[in-house]
This record gives sequence, C-alpha cells and structure tokens, in this order.
Amino acid sequence: MAELILSALLTVVFEKLASGQLKKIASFKGIDSELKKLKRSLIQIRAVLNDASQKEISDKAVKGWLNALQHLAYDIDDVLDDLATEAMHRELCEEPGTSTSMVRKLVPSCCTSFSQSTRMHAKLDDIAIKLQELVVEKNNLGLSVITYEKPKIERNEASLVDASGIIGREDDKKKFLKKLLGDKDESSSQNFNIVPIVGMGGVGKTTLARLLYDEKEVKDRFELRAWVCVSDEFSILNISKVIYQSVTGENKEFAGLNLLQEALREKLQNKLFLIVLDDVWSESYGDWEKLVGPFLAGSPGSRVIMTTRKEQLLKQLGFSHQDPLQHLAQEDSLSLFAQHALGVDNFDSHPTLRQHGERFVKKCGGLPLALRILGRLLRTKTDEEEWKYLLDSEIWDLGNGDKIVPVLKLSYNDLSATLKLLFAYCSLFPKDYVFDKEELVLLWMAEGFLHHSAARKSMQQWGQKCFEELLSRSFFQHAPNDKSLFVMHDLLNDLATFVAGDFFLRVLSLSNLSISEVPEVIGSMKHLQYLNLSQTKITHLPENVCNLYNLQTLIVSGCYELVKLPESFSKLKNLQHFDMRGSFMLKKMPLGIGELKSLQTLSSHIGLAITELTNLQNLHGKVCIPGLGNVQNAMDAREANLSQKRLTEIELNWGSEFNDFRTGALEKEVLDELKPHNGTLEKLGIESYRGIEFPNWVGDPSFHRLTHVSIEGCEECTSLPRLGQLPSLKELFIGGMSKVKVVGLELLGTGLAFPSLEILRFCRMSGWEEWSTNSGAFPYLQELLIEYCPNLVQVSLEELPTLRVLKLRKCGHGVLKNLVDVASSLTNLEIDDICPNLTQVSLRGLPSLRFLKLIKCGHGLLKSLVDVASTITKLEIIAMSGLTDELWRGVTEYLGVVEEISIRSCNEIRYLWESEAESSKVLMNLKKLELRECENFVSLGEKEEDNINSGSSLTSFRRLKVWKCNNLEHCSCPDSMVDLDIESCDSITSLSFPTGGGQKLKSLVIFNCKTLLEKELGEREKTRVLINSSMRMLENVYISYWPNLKSISELSCFIHLNRLYISKCPSIESFPYHELPNLTSLTDLTIIDCTSMDVSFPCGLWPPKLCFLKIGGLKKPISEWGPQNFPTSLVDLILHGGPYDDVKKFDQLSYLLPSSLTYLEINGFEKLESVSTGLQRLTSLQKFFISNCPKTIDLPETLLPLLLVLRIEGCPNLKERINYVKPSNKRSKAGGCSEF
Repeated sequence: MAELILSALLTVVFEKLASGQLKKIASFKGIDSELKKLKRSLIQIRAVLNDASQKEISDKAVKGWLNALQHLAYDIDDVLDDLATEAMHRELCEEPGTSTSMVRKLVPSCCTSFSQSTRMHAKLDDIAIKLQELVVEKNNLGLSVITYEKPKIERNEASLVDASGIIGREDDKKKFLKKLLGDKDESSSQNFNIVPIVGMGGVGKTTLARLLYDEKEVKDRFELRAWVCVSDEFSILNISKVIYQSVTGENKEFAGLNLLQEALREKLQNKLFLIVLDDVWSESYGDWEKLVGPFLAGSPGSRVIMTTRKEQLLKQLGFSHQDPLQHLAQEDSLSLFAQHALGVDNFDSHPTLRQHGERFVKKCGGLPLALRILGRLLRTKTDEEEWKYLLDSEIWDLGNGDKIVPVLKLSYNDLSATLKLLFAYCSLFPKDYVFDKEELVLLWMAEGFLHHSAARKSMQQWGQKCFEELLSRSFFQHAPNDKSLFVMHDLLNDLATFVAGDFFLRVLSLSNLSISEVPEVIGSMKHLQYLNLSQTKITHLPENVCNLYNLQTLIVSGCYELVKLPESFSKLKNLQHFDMRGSFMLKKMPLGIGELKSLQTLSSHIGLAITELTNLQNLHGKVCIPGLGNVQNAMDAREANLSQKRLTEIELNWGSEFNDFRTGALEKEVLDELKPHNGTLEKLGIESYRGIEFPNWVGDPSFHRLTHVSIEGCEECTSLPRLGQLPSLKELFIGGMSKVKVVGLELLGTGLAFPSLEILRFCRMSGWEEWSTNSGAFPYLQELLIEYCPNLVQVSLEELPTLRVLKLRKCGHGVLKNLVDVASSLTNLEIDDICPNLTQVSLRGLPSLRFLKLIKCGHGLLKSLVDVASTITKLEIIAMSGLTDELWRGVTEYLGVVEEISIRSCNEIRYLWESEAESSKVLMNLKKLELRECENFVSLGEKEEDNINSGSSLTSFRRLKVWKCNNLEHCSCPDSMVDLDIESCDSITSLSFPTGGGQKLKSLVIFNCKTLLEKELGEREKTRVLINSSMRMLENVYISYWPNLKSISELSCFIHLNRLYISKCPSIESFPYHELPNLTSLTDLTIIDCTSMDVSFPCGLWPPKLCFLKIGGLKKPISEWGPQNFPTSLVDLILHGGPYDDVKKFDQLSYLLPSSLTYLEINGFEKLESVSTGLQRLTSLQKFFISNCPKTIDLPETLLPLLLVLRIEGCPNLKERINYVKPSNKRSKAGGCSEF
C-alpha cells in the first residue's frame, strides 16, 4: 500500500519540480542545484517501487524502508509547496494595480526574510542526507528495477444489481412479506413486531431487506419508513437521529438523547411505520430497550426489520428459534454469477466457460456478495485461459474456510494501481458511512491521487471515471435510502482497512460543528487543499483563509449566518470547487472571482456582473445567476459563454425590481444568449423573466438529459414554451404567470407529449382559463397539483391512466369534475377551497381512491362519498361549514372500511354518533379518530351509555386525540382504546372507561385540562379513579397542567410502564415513591414543578433501569435531598430549579451526580453563582448544558476529558452559547463526529 501512495505522491512531486514558477523561485533563492540533485535521487528510488511493493508483504525491512520513504516524500512535498506559495506571493506583488505594501502585510515573514532562505537550505540539506541513506539502504535490500506496464481502466459496464437482486430469493421474499404485511401479533405486548433476518456476512441480508423495503405493497402499507445502517457501533443517539431525519426530512439538532427521542416519539405517534435496522452487532438488551422507546408510540402493526449476524440479542428478545438466511442453491448461484460475469443468466452463449463457472461458484459457497464481486471481476475477462489462471491462484488457500475473503483479495489484486490507491483511501470511512460521489472525488483530488491524469482529461472527470469503475466492480454500492449516495459493504470496508496503512491527509472538515468563528490557525495550514465548513454557524471567512494558495475545494453550504467573504478571495488561484448552497445571508461575492480560472463548480453567482463568468472555462455542475434584470446589454450575456460550459444545473433569476431599462425584448435577447450546453443540462430554473415569449432553446428536444424544469414569476409571458418534447423531463413546475390564458398545443409540441413526466405542478396562474391536451399526452404522470388558478374552468384532457395523486386548491369546480373523469387510477385526492357552494361531484369513476382530504369545501360535497365509500380508508375534513350531526351521521353509514378520520375546525358538529352501539354497525374498521378545534363539540356519543359495566362495541377503535375542543365536558372512552390524548380542552370535567376496561391502553396524555375534576391518578381500594389496575399494558403516561390533581396512588401494577412525565401540577401532594423500585420497565422519568409534593420525595428510591431523569421544582429543596443512590443505568440528568431552591455553589449538589452521566443539564437555579467545582467526578460526561441561571459567573477552569459540548443560555454573566471542542491527537475516521 505504501508503494501506491508513494507512486501517486512522487508523480505530484515531479510535476512540481518541473513547474516554471518553481524553477524561477529556486534560481532566485540559489537552491536550483539542490533540487536537481533531489530529483535524480527520487528517479532512482521510483524505479524500484514495483519490486518493493511485491516484497513488503513478506519482508518487514522493505516495509519499513517504504514507510520511511513515505514520510520523507511528504516532507519534500511540503518544501515544494512552501516554495510555490512564495512564488505566488511574488507574482501577486508584481500584478498591476497591486499595492506592494498591502501584499507585504499579508506575506508571512518566512517568504521575505534572509534567515528563512537559510533555513530552506538547511531543510534541503537534511532531506538530501536522509534520501541518500534510503538510496544506500535500497541497494542493501536488493531492490531492483521491474518493467511496469501502465494500467488502464476497463470500459464501465452497466450495473445489474437491481435486476439480479431477486435471484434465488423468491421464496424468502414471499415469506418475509407475509411477516411484514400480516396482522399484528396480538400476543405481543408492543405496537411493533420485530422481523429478524439472520445470516452470515455476504449471504444477502441487506439485499433481501432492500427488496422488501422497496416493494410497492410495503410502501403503500406503511405511513412512515426509515432505513438505518447500524454497524458495529450501536449509538442510540445516531440511530435515533437518522430515523428522525428519515421520517421528518428535517436535519434538526437536539440538546440530548431524551429530547431527540421525545421528538421522535411524537412523530411516530399513532403512525404505522417500518424501520430497518441494518447490520446490528450489539448484543446489549439495555441498549435495545432504550432505542425502541419511541417505537412504542406507533400504530399496532408497525414493523422493525433487523438484519444481523448475531443471535444473542434476538434470544433476549424472545426469538428462541432462529431461521438463518440460507446460502443460494447451486443453480441460483450459477445464474447470479453468470448475470455479473456475462450479462445473461446462463452460459448458453459461452459453453466452454460453464465448467469453470461451476468451479468458481463452488468456491463462493453460495454467498451472493462473493458471486457478485467475482462475477464483476471476470466481466472483463472472457478468455478461458484467464478463468483457468484465476481458478489456480494461491489466494484461494488464504480464506481458512471463509469463502468470501479470497474473492475480495482476488478482486482487489485485479485493480489497477490507481484504483487500489483510491479504494484504500476509503478505509478512512467508518462502516456504513454514506458518502457522496462528488465529495469523494474532491477528496481524492485533495490528496493528489489524480494528478497524473490531468493531461488527458480534468482531474475531476478522471476521478469520476475511477469511481464508476469501482462501483461497477461492486466495491461501492448505492445507499439504501438515496440512490444518489453510496456505501461500502462492511466486509469491503475491512478489506480497505487491511490494505490501507497510514495516510497523510491534506483535508480538513469541520462540517456540522457548532462553531461561530473559523479558527485562526486554519490560515496557516498552507498545504491544505480541501476545507469543509458546511452547516456551521460562522458569520464570515477571515482574510487569512486567502493564504491557502493550495486550496482546491471550499465548502460553506448551509452556513445560514454567513454574511461576508474575504476581500482577497481572488488570491485562491488553485480553487476549483466553491459550494455555498443554502448560505442565504450572503448578498454578494468579492470582486475578482472571475480571475479564478481553475474554478469548476460555483453554486451561486451572487452580486457579480455576468461577465465574470467569461474566463471560467472549466465551470460545470450547478450555477445560480441572480440579478439578470441589471444586465443592460445582451452581449454581456454572450460573454458568459454558457453553451461551452458543461453545466448540469442552472438557475436564471431576473429579480423582482423593475428598472427603467428592463424591456421584454432585451430580456429575451439576454435569455437567448444564456443558452446552456444541451448535452449536460439536467435541471433548469427561470424566475422573474419579463419577456413576452421564450427563445426557441427553452424546450428544445436536444436537451436530452433535462429532467427538472421550473418557470416561475414570468408575469409578462402570454404563452408557455414548448416543453412537451423534452424526452427525459420528469418534473415540471409552472407558477406566477398571470397573463397566460390558454395552455394547449404550444406547450405540448408535435408528437407524443411529455413521454417521461411524472410530477406536474401549476401555481398562481390567475389569468389561466383553458387547458387542453392531445391524445396520449402524459403517459406516465403520477402526481398533479393545481393551486390558486381561480379562473381555470375549461379542462379538456385525455385519459391519465397512471395518475395517483391529485391536489386542487382554489380552482374552479369544473377542474375537479373534468379531472376526476379522466383519472380512474387515483388513490389520493385533496380538495382545498374549491367553490364552497358546490353541492355534488361524482366520484364514481375512482374505484382505487384510498385517501380523501376536504378543506373549506361545501358540505354538499360529502354526498360524493357514497360513490367511493367502499374504498376510502382515510378521511380528513377541515373547516367545512354546514357539517351538522345529522349530515355527518348520514355520511358515516357509507364508511364501512374507513380506518382513520380527522375532523378539524368544523364548528357545527356536536356529536359523532347517536350511541357507540349504533356507530359500531357502520364504523366497523375505525382505528383512529382525531378532533381538533371543533368549538361546539360536546361528546363522542349523543346518548352516553352507562359504560361502568359494559364493554365497548367499537372493537377496532385504538386511538383518540381531542385538541382544543372547548365545549367538550365528558369523554367516555371505548374499551378497545390503546392511545388516548386529550389536550387543551377548557371545559372537560371527566374521563371514563368501562369498569375493568382500558386493558389495552398503552399511552395516556392529558395536557392543559384545567377543569378536569378527577383528583387522583392510580388505583385505590373502593375509589373510582382515572387509571385502574386493569390497565396493566400502560407504557406511557404524560400529565401536565392538571391543577386539580392531588394524588398519584398505587403504580406498581403497571409493569410495562417505561415513561412517566408529570409537570405543572401544583396541587399534587401524594406520590408513591416507595413503589418506584418495582417499576422495572421504567427508563424515562420526569417530575417537575409540583410544588406541593410530599417533602419525603425524593428519598433515594428509583427504578432499576432508569436512563433519563428530569426532576426539580418540588416542595423539598434540592439542598435537602441527600444522597440519592441513582442506578448505574442513569446517563441523562436534568436538574430543574424551583422557588424553594437556594443553592449558590454547584459543589453543594455534587453528591447527587452519578459518575455514569454522559449528559447533564442545570436549569432555572436563580441563586446559583458558581459552577467552578462539583463536576470532577463526571469522567464520562460528554455534554453539559446550563441555562436560565442569571447569577452564575464562572465555570471550571479545566473541562472534563470526554466533554464534547458545553452550551450556555440565559446566563447574562457568561458568554452566550460557548462551545468547547476537545482537541485530539488521534486521526479520526471521516464522518466519525457529527456534533460538537
């Protein structure tokens, strides 16, 4: 491996030695003879590297020689970079108009002083001595010259992963689909079932899980889906974060694990979800319990797929019998192997290779990963002798019974030297790390691994070619959740680590760190080539960043507070990639960016003249060009020369300001001159263009790769461009074009229109009146949205056979009628504010409709439900006037299959049904009911049954949520209830269950119900209370703002309770703290702001598995608590101050803190002055948060060894949001740290 790094590095060194700039500065400093001597020695050494690479595996002395040479080569490269940096300074000093004195201030003394020249001579002398020693040692080691044939990269073949994934797994797929789609296991005490896929590495567990995850039936069944690559580091925080991001699409930060899991619980609440935990290694049952806490809030029938090689955890979870995924059968193995080796699933076209193929298959032992990788290796070798040669390789003897190790080594050995180096670099990624193709290529570039190819094509293009080759050979594979990202199989990650060795990185990534300033030291890292500051809170880039003359890549995307770039930005002459997407506060870029002739990607072009693009000949990727309304001459746009730049994405924005010189004719000329390269463009956006029509290139079919088009705010246009003939267009958005009246043939063009379009959106087309198409248009359209088009009344469309989703908002009622007639495959229909007086529209032609959402529609529209009632499973009604009890009951007669009903802001409805018994005859499948902001809603049933001794008729009813229904006085809950959530109902006085009922209740939430009369929570003999001993399945209890609650009695019967939250209950006096040790499932406990609670609490009795505790604001001052004997499982602790707490120094509380804590928060201690002592024992603490302590004036002088985050808020005597990042002397793997 050292030979590979050296080979690439020496290539870079020789290129630098040949540089004219370097020769000039070397002559000036009188060191040219030393450099020539250095070059001669390096040539001697490079000649024997091939021999050394073959001997280093078995000869430790050769390996040590290569390692020493590698260190010295980096020293040489650093010296040459120093010389190049000085040469660039001198060049800047000589540029016209440059102030020498100003530049000199920026030039470090090392580039101007005689003493530094002397030190340069000394450095070179030292290097020459060490190099000569290595030359002598080379001879002693007997290293000789071996002729080296320059490697080539083979033609990249089409990927067959998707086509072959199902080979041999049809029966397995059916079996697991049945487990996923079957009914909930009623014997399970949880809302979700675990579906384990067990088997050895490489047997295809992840592939099978992927097939199940992408199955259409599965997608349709589960509301929320998430995929997490777990690997050998079972981080509950990281796994929970990925799940949260998957189900919400939000990249949100949380102060601790508990807050994250609480947010996740809310998102999963009452949702049918599927979560895949891929590659689980942990065998800790405690970790598992903590992870799945939020899953318990999901809807029954939810599933968790777990792929694992380990069986111990499954045994603890009750899976006494494992059914491991079996190896593929011989014939299936042969078929899969042929798919990858020959491109077909048999050997009919290559009969002489079949016997050899059978031998290869036998060696692979039925492992799909081995078959796939070996097949990809042989795909470029169709000669029989080559197959024989590989079959006889000694590598097959290295596996020690492991069938896959020899295959991986064989495939690695077949790579060219360049590909070996690039693959080995990926050892820096942790297992299951998801990486971006473009980012990895930039990293390869920054390390200098691609320099040797620059003469043939750009380094980035060469890197992309290499990436595709590694992908085609299965060294990389597409990420599960995003096909645009990539991962390595963990076995290949192990291989990369094995062959890698040590790297000397020239890459710095501070992405996602909570820093607000760029560290000053970065400006002195003159060898840095890649700097990533994305998703940080920096406000500006300091001027000294411009001293990084070797910088190739600068990333500041997602820096929402970044407002300024350095004025000397144009000094970054080697910058090739500048990404500032999502840094919206940046209003302009510094002058001179057009001088950066090496620039290849520029994500935005803020505040610059368009002529600045002229010299950027290498520009490609994405470019955003705002402010085009300021262009006064179309020739300036021509100078940008976009047609010669290989851009993939371009946004053209004229701006909303109207200048005197802005005319439609001028803007059409400008847009015409901005025609992009038609062979590369994939996304096009045009905004605020004021031409009357579009130039011909917009919609030209020659743009064969264009997939996304957005045209918005072009108010003067009277017609749309001819977009219908774009062959690859998948998504089209047209909005804010008020002068367009007719959409018809001018959009479609001649021939089949929109042959690939899947998503079409029209918005804010106030003048649009008519829409027509010809036969066959939109053959693959799946989603159509039309909103704020009030004058659109005439719609004449042909059949839309594939349309699944239709969303209409503020349109004429004729739009709905006509579209319903041609969209017989609709599954989702949303109607928002369309003609409130509309009485009825027939939905009879929608036999597949499953989801119907009606917003601000006339109540007469409900009659249409009769047509589709037999298929609708989810119904939402929002702000519908005239929805009376009588009308609603008439509707419910037809809702026999509906499972979810949501009614919101319907103020005339008072009761949902006459009686529960009557409702059970029509709402037979109702599972979830949600009522929000229905001001006059009184009760579920008009006739309240005496349910004290009666069971429930609604046997499928599981979830009820009532929110802000201020006329609700009583809620009689069906016996089948699993989730009950009552919030902010100002008039409610009582909740009730049948006697002995509530046996299935798992979650109870009561929030801000100030008139609720029940005064006791729990079970007491001969006393009727809200919670009784029959509710043994309770897992989650959340009580807040219940002023009448005085007592919590017996809780020990609730053996499944894992979360108990009590806050803002000022009257509560009694709490059964002595029963806490019996709550063996409780992991999450919050008791705060209960100022009347018994002064005996807390007294050192706690649940044995408690992980999270938030406590304080009690009658008993925290200074009087005494030792609490917290369990060792406690890792998150929040101490909450109250009116009786008078602590001034934190060391008064140190005895409370167990050493197991990883997260500590101190909040609301108004008299606390010092935190300088008291934390010393917390040697595992990683995050410390102090807030709302107005008198606190100091912190510890020395922070704890593992502390990653120190956050301070609401403490005016301390600096707000102080962040401390612990320095490390160890090399971290890329992606290893996500938050500081």
